[in-house]
Amino acid sequence: MHEHPSFEDYLIHTAAALGLNIDPAYRDGVVAYLGFAAALAGPVMARELGPADESGNTFRPVSPNPSGLAKDVSPPDLSASVPAASVPLPPSALVPLPPSAPVQGALSGRSAVEAVEAALRCIDATDRRVNAFSAVLGERARARAEALDRSLEPLPLRGLSFAVKNLFDLKGLTTLAGSVIEKARAPARADAPLVARLEAAGAVCVGALNMDEYAYGFTTENSHYGPTRNPHDLARMSGGSSGGSAAAVAAGQVDLALGSDTNGSIRVPSSLCGVFGLKPTFGRLPRTGTFPFVASLDHLGPFARGVGVLAGAYDAMQGVDPLDPAQIARPEEVTRLQLALGAEGLRIGVLGGWFHTMTTEPARIALGRVAAVLGARREVVWPEVELARAAAFLITNAEGSALHLPNLRRCAARFDPMTRDRFLAGALLPAAWVQQAQRLRHWFARQVAASFAEVDVLLAPATPCCAPPIGSDVFELAGKRLALRPSLGLLTQPISCIGLPVVTVPVWGCDAMAPHLPIGVQIVAAPWREDLCLRVASALEAAGVARALVAALHPGDNPE
Repeated sequence: MHEHPSFEDYLIHTAAALGLNIDPAYRDGVVAYLGFAAALAGPVMARELGPADESGNTFRPVSPNPSGLAKDVSPPDLSASVPAASVPLPPSALVPLPPSAPVQGALSGRSAVEAVEAALRCIDATDRRVNAFSAVLGERARARAEALDRSLEPLPLRGLSFAVKNLFDLKGLTTLAGSVIEKARAPARADAPLVARLEAAGAVCVGALNMDEYAYGFTTENSHYGPTRNPHDLARMSGGSSGGSAAAVAAGQVDLALGSDTNGSIRVPSSLCGVFGLKPTFGRLPRTGTFPFVASLDHLGPFARGVGVLAGAYDAMQGVDPLDPAQIARPEEVTRLQLALGAEGLRIGVLGGWFHTMTTEPARIALGRVAAVLGARREVVWPEVELARAAAFLITNAEGSALHLPNLRRCAARFDPMTRDRFLAGALLPAAWVQQAQRLRHWFARQVAASFAEVDVLLAPATPCCAPPIGSDVFELAGKRLALRPSLGLLTQPISCIGLPVVTVPVWGCDAMAPHLPIGVQIVAAPWREDLCLRVASALEAAGVARALVAALHPGDNPE
C-alpha cells in the first residue's frame, strides 16, 4: 500500500499541512500503522447509518430504559433476604461507610504506621525485579499513617496502602504519564480528586506507578523506564497501559491501585497479573487531575486483590466534580454493602460470536468455569462487534494524536518509539473516518442496550491469552498470525467504546503450558450497574473460582 503514489502524496501533503516532519527513520512505522488503520476504516465506512446515529461528537452511555435496570428486574427486597448490615444505603447516605462495616482487609490489629512500613518494605524488596513504581513517596506515606493513628475517626479504608498510575496528579510530584517529555512540567499543586477521596476514606498513598507512555499500549514495555514485569512470571508482560498498577497489587506491594482504561487498560493488566479490576461506567468517576489520553473514551478505576476492597474503593471515589465535562451527575450509590447478595436472582448470559472466536483455549476454559459456577447457559451475540472495535481504534488513534500535535512537531524523537509512530499515523487520519467511527459507536451502544432487556449481566473473556513473553510481536489467533500488542485489547475495546461497567476477575490454571499464569473474565452490566458486576464478582470469589494471589517473589528471582 505504501508504494502507491497516491498514498505517498497523501502522506506527504497531509503531514506538511499539519506541520509534521515524518523523519525517514519513522516513515516505515508510520506507514504501517496508517495502513492498519485504513484496513479497519474500510468496513466502518461501508456501514450505512441513518440520521438517528449522529453523534454530535459527544457520548453518553445508553441504558436499556431510564432506570438503568433490565426491563423485568426490580431492585431486590434486601431487608427480606440478607442481614440488615448488608442493606444498601439510600443515595443520600454519607460516604465513608459506617464504622460497623469496615472494608474487609483494612487494618486488623495493626496500626496504620505498621501497615505502611510493611508496604514500603515489600516495595523495597521486590520492585527492582518487578519495576512497578516510578516514584515511592515514603515520607508522605509515613506522615499520613501517623496522622491516621492519632485520629479516632472510623474510616472504611483505614491503613490500606495504595499507589497510582503516574498519569494521576500527586501533590509535589511531576505527572509523567510514562513520558520523558513531561519531566519539564511543574510538579502538581494538588492531588487528583480520586486520590484525595481515597485518602479521606483512610487509605495511604505510597507512590506512582509505571505505564505505557501516554497510556497508548497494552503491555507497559516502556522504552524510557523499562518494562513492568509480571510478578507471577518475570519474563512475561504485565499488560497495559496500567501495568504498574496491576503488578504492584499482584506483587503484594500495595493493597489497592488506581489506573485508567480507555480501551482495556485496567482489564488487560488485571487479566494478565491475576487481580480484580473495575472499569466503571463512562462518566461515573471524575478524571480531573489526570493526564488525558482520549477524553471521549477515558475511564478511571481501581485494582485490588479482593472484591470487598475493590467495591470499598469505588464507593469512596464516587461524587460529582464539575471540572470534568464528561462526568454525569448521579447520586452516590454504595455497592459494598450489596456484595452479600451475590448472584442470586440475576439473569446471566455469555457473550458469543466475536468474544468466542477471538480467544485461545485458556480464555475459553476460564470463561467456562465461571459460567458453570453461575449457571450461565444463555449465549448472547452482539451485532458487528468487529466494527465497534475498529471504531474504538480509529477514535483513539485520531483523538489521542491530536492532543500531542505540538510535541510531535517539536520533538518527535523524544517519544517512545512504540507510541510515536502510532501518534504520527493518527494525526494523518481523514476526518471522515473518525466521524463515521463516532456515529457507529452510538449505533452500537443502542444495539447492545437492547440485550440487557433479557439479561442482567454478561460474561466474556478479558484477554485472548495469558501473559505473553516480554518482547513478543505476534501470536496465533483464530487461525491468523496477528500483531500481539494491539490484539491484547480485542475483547475489551468493544465494551469500553460504549462505556459499560466491567469487573475483571482472575481465574487460574487454565493454560496447560503455563499453569502458573492467570487469565481474566469480564463481568459486564448495563450502564450504572456496577453493583451487579461487583455482586457477581463477589459470588465467584466466595466460590473460589476467582481469586487473586500474591506472587511468590523470592530474593533470588532474576528478571533476566
